[in-house]
Amino acid sequence: MRRRALAAFAAGLTAAALTSCGTGGGSDVLTVYAAASLRAPFTEIAERFEEANPGVTVEFSFAGSSDLETQLEQGAPADVFASADTRTMNSAVEAGLVTGEPIPFATNTLTIVTEPGNPQSITSFADLAGKGISVVVCAPQVPCGAATTRLEEAAGTDLEPVSEESSVTDVLGKVTSGQADAGLVYVTDATRAGETVSVVSVPEAAEIVNVYPIARLSDSGNATRADAFVRFVTGTGGRAVLADAGFGAP
Repeated sequence: MRRRALAAFAAGLTAAALTSCGTGGGSDVLTVYAAASLRAPFTEIAERFEEANPGVTVEFSFAGSSDLETQLEQGAPADVFASADTRTMNSAVEAGLVTGEPIPFATNTLTIVTEPGNPQSITSFADLAGKGISVVVCAPQVPCGAATTRLEEAAGTDLEPVSEESSVTDVLGKVTSGQADAGLVYVTDATRAGETVSVVSVPEAAEIVNVYPIARLSDSGNATRADAFVRFVTGTGGRAVLADAGFGAP
């Protein structure tokens, strides 16, 4: 009886380990391609995921979603893709890069950031088109850039940016480094920037919402763990981290 009980106990531990880590074995690396605006919350989510899955290491590539999708189409190896909009994810789906239906897990909207104290006294989206105001935005092919184009249409204002960046973090960097008077970034990036910027809300942006989807990639060499990470992001714990970072629910 005692030997049978010990054997059952050992089998239970093995099953628990397999459930926690996805499969048995030693250290495993899970590669996640994620939109630049997800850097802070995904880093925290990865730490929690690794704690719950001993032996698993999550490695990230953060950049503009369109750049990441292009890299994946060119054969870059990865397990999970999280995009800052559905358009880019749809491109990945059409290219056969994704397995299953992508899952929306967060939303975001744009806002204006300026140098601390807002020295140019910018109070509205229309002010960004004012003479002598240097504005930086995301490039049109990037999700934050596509949202900017839609915002221009909604506000009836055409911008003449001094530069178009490949990611929202690059836009923020141009403002915080003093290279531009203002920039259009996600609300979450403005929140993360804290006192290094001043924030000017854009009422029209409330109608232009970016939905963030996540999916396992078809060529993932670690499908079980990739699916587990997707479930973790879209589950209660992941959603809580995203909410704390200022993301909305999908």
